[in-house]
Amino acid sequence: MRIVRVPLGRRSYDIKIASGLISKLGVECARLKLGRRCALITDPHVGRWYAKPAYNSLSRAGFDPALIVVPAGETAKSLKSAQSCYRRLAAHRLERHSFVVALGGGVVGDLAGFVAATYLRGLPLVQVPTTLLAQVDSSVGGKTGVNLPAGKNLVGAFHQPRLVLCDLAVLHTLPLRQLRAGLAEVIKYGIIYDARFFQRLERDLPQILQRRAATLAPVIARCCEIKAAVVSQDETESGLRAILNFGHTIGHGLEAISHYGAYLHGEAIAIGQVAAARLSEQFSSLPAADTARITALLKRAGLPTTVRLTAPARRRLLAAMQLDKKVRNGEIRFVLASRIGKAAWGRPVPAPDLAALLTSHA
Repeated sequence: MRIVRVPLGRRSYDIKIASGLISKLGVECARLKLGRRCALITDPHVGRWYAKPAYNSLSRAGFDPALIVVPAGETAKSLKSAQSCYRRLAAHRLERHSFVVALGGGVVGDLAGFVAATYLRGLPLVQVPTTLLAQVDSSVGGKTGVNLPAGKNLVGAFHQPRLVLCDLAVLHTLPLRQLRAGLAEVIKYGIIYDARFFQRLERDLPQILQRRAATLAPVIARCCEIKAAVVSQDETESGLRAILNFGHTIGHGLEAISHYGAYLHGEAIAIGQVAAARLSEQFSSLPAADTARITALLKRAGLPTTVRLTAPARRRLLAAMQLDKKVRNGEIRFVLASRIGKAAWGRPVPAPDLAALLTSHA
């Protein structure tokens, strides 16, 4: 088992990475000395495979779990879904020492995390991410939230989990499209923080796509190490943590204007990362050769790197980007890379240059 520690003082926690962890969920939660009652939140796709073993593991350890199944897909990240979960928590009589288990991908993790952060002003949270994207990114760091029609993650809270269990075995039932989408976030870590890691991905991508545990485990661990290092320095995204949003400004905008249906999160982020690389060439001296390497690796991972937008769609995208959380005084700020392995946040891009990019990127 690989263990990555997220050092946040009294809120520090472990990320455990190994095969077979869902069957040990109850034992791991018992070590945290949490209350007896808990809620296990999942979706139908994940629940079909893993709800029963997770539920049984909690029951065997002496817990009293309530199984809550929310709709699958990004549209489930809504205040309506959160309200439905609140009703179930109340019906099961969860108390301050009760806890919430998020069993699923990024959508379930974000929604369950938001529910845990807000019910009774905060319940302990255990993350059991079942997609590659959630294991390397969304389950770690304490960001929770739901979407509004105007944009992604506009309502949320910082709420650190007590534990993250990354079961490598679940990745064997993950659809290939979802695995590829997770690779967008994996590649991001190399771009913003670790050039040697990026090189490793260029070398080992075929083995990663074959889901070889011996290759996946160190890759997932390195992503978690990078995120832990960033979050420990800037938990609430007042500075450095913003580098984790490389490619996300345009990516989130694409998700919003397509009503969270056309793209998986990682697919939209892949398009956004290529766009951010091209902006980085223009405004942050990123070598063109680095942009070519970024684009090539994303393509090898089976991810989209361009999007065709009509003029009205470009206008809607620009409007959606104005709602991005990194906007300051009405000006869209970007994370830009100066080379593979080094990025800076808060970089303004003039509106005409951004509009030109969106036109040429189509």
